[in-house]
Amino acid sequence: MSRKRAAPEEDKSKSVKRGSFNPSWQNGLEVSLKDTASHLYSDELVVIIRDKFPKAKHHFLLLPQACIDNLELLDESHVMLLEHMIEKGKDFAKTNIEPKTKNSVRLGFHMVPSMSHLHMHIISQDFDSIYLKNKKHWNSFASPFFRDAESVLEILKKNGKASIDKKKGEELLKQPLRCHVCKELPANIPRLKEHIKRHDKDRS
Repeated sequence: MSRKRAAPEEDKSKSVKRGSFNPSWQNGLEVSLKDTASHLYSDELVVIIRDKFPKAKHHFLLLPQACIDNLELLDESHVMLLEHMIEKGKDFAKTNIEPKTKNSVRLGFHMVPSMSHLHMHIISQDFDSIYLKNKKHWNSFASPFFRDAESVLEILKKNGKASIDKKKGEELLKQPLRCHVCKELPANIPRLKEHIKRHDKDRS
């Protein structure tokens, strides 16, 4: 019996030039940046879009218009840009997120992002989403892997760089599930989600 020959795997080590089309999901933000119909807000420096796989009721991404791949490329020349990103992120949250949720919104960056092009998350802390499915998803937002934008700004001002520890980031994603409010350790994601709902009711 003959076997079908498997299609050759894509060589992920090949670099992709800026401005060229790349179907990889890792470069999806480049496409969104050019798709003006998806922009909820834009100015000469930044763009705000919806996260296509939101991990909470309110989850948006703020991207700089400039070609900056990640936090590692930031230096002292980007301080004003980061200040602008934080200011516009806060303004957007005030006018686009329901009142009872505003106080629990966080602005921040993943220590080691999975997608290219620098992006700041604007995310509510209810974590009510069908797309939050596993421990990696949870720890990417509910552990120090998620770096508050204000703290990144202060480090950038002080050191001239954002200081990324990739090894520590990998370890943080593997740690046990832990409630971000009371630090309880639920056994799995379904139990964690039920647990979080009780905190959400307490806040309402």
